[in-house]
Amino acid sequence: MKTNTKKIVGIGLFTAIVVVLQLVASAIKLGVFSITLVLAPMIVGAALYGIGAGAWLGLVFGVTVLISGDAGTFLAINPIGTVVTVLTKGTLAGLAAASVYKLIEKKNSLVAVITAGVACPVVNTGIFLIGCCLFFMPTIREWATAAGVPNAGTFMVTSFVGLNFVIELAVNLVLSTTIVKIINIGIKSDKVHI
Repeated sequence: MKTNTKKIVGIGLFTAIVVVLQLVASAIKLGVFSITLVLAPMIVGAALYGIGAGAWLGLVFGVTVLISGDAGTFLAINPIGTVVTVLTKGTLAGLAAASVYKLIEKKNSLVAVITAGVACPVVNTGIFLIGCCLFFMPTIREWATAAGVPNAGTFMVTSFVGLNFVIELAVNLVLSTTIVKIINIGIKSDKVHI
């Protein structure tokens, strides 16, 4: 019973962190989109509380993106496509991070968190690009032409994800690895004192 209470409280805290960080990050733009700072707490929450927590935190991230107005440009073009893309990319990113972590953690927890730290932004960005192709390609072609970029794919990568992805990946690898190490130290010290 005590473990369930700790898990519920922990997931609740990570949910709040995801919401606050996304709302703050939506004001920090690099190019067209804001940098996603919430992937690190998603990864840590997934590592600590499992696959369900990872998917939940990803879903919360997606809902917060929609509420924050960060997806406003795409909502104006195709509301259903935007909602599907944003909720799917967040949920699957959290699910991927948790799954990868759980798969590897017993062999090496550091490698597990690093791999989850890579998987999360790759899935998030990959699903975003797939959503762009499925729901927004005519508009993206127009934007590419207006920007003088002959290829819509090149435009998507350079304008939508390029530097943002690199920064998100670096932040995730540093923060999630550090935070999980600190939490593991705390867990080990709790076991010693029990």
